[in-house]
Amino acid sequence: MAALHTTQLNAPLLERLLKPRWLPSPLYRPLLDSRNEKTMTTEKDELSIASIAQAHDPEFIALVQSFAVIEDSSDLNECQRDGATAVIDLAAEFEKFDLATTPENLARVLGRLSDIQVRDFALGSHNAESFQTYWGMWHHLLQIAPEGFVAPVACLFATLAYEQAEIALAYRSLDRASIDQPEYSLTILLRRVFGSGWPAAAFAAMRTELHPKVTAGIFD
Repeated sequence: MAALHTTQLNAPLLERLLKPRWLPSPLYRPLLDSRNEKTMTTEKDELSIASIAQAHDPEFIALVQSFAVIEDSSDLNECQRDGATAVIDLAAEFEKFDLATTPENLARVLGRLSDIQVRDFALGSHNAESFQTYWGMWHHLLQIAPEGFVAPVACLFATLAYEQAEIALAYRSLDRASIDQPEYSLTILLRRVFGSGWPAAAFAAMRTELHPKVTAGIFD
């Protein structure tokens, strides 16, 4: 199979979220009069997603920046492959060692997530068995992400929270993404999806269907 151009796969997730067959039918669109965004984003939750000290460490910031993906670089696909592989490798480390992972491996994933392809690969890289591992991994990365690198991982963690029916937590994660990058397109789309009351199972099905296509765009 010939590799797809980045521009062909940069938007499949976003486009499919916008297509009528992926959006909830009126049956799943509850009235939001008493369920407005302000209430959902300010509801207290015990789990902290605020930045911790490592997010502000100059050496760690420089390390993350060194892995940032430049969209028009000659080695773009190589960086995308490196990023997708890094996500899987880091998840394996988290499953075995929890937080005892090297700063370089954490920084590599955060930096590579600046690429839309890598982010969309990460969106579908977990399953029911690995859910808790990815929950812990994205949560930790969200807390250590430097400024400018928060939005992608915040969106990833928001989707896990949504699938766990942790709606307030999902919105708080999107709030962090919006503060980091106000015009980040996935944040905007996820607000629309979450606000529609789309069933978590349908969202998970969308991720599962898209993942092989995104994977092929990176590795084939």
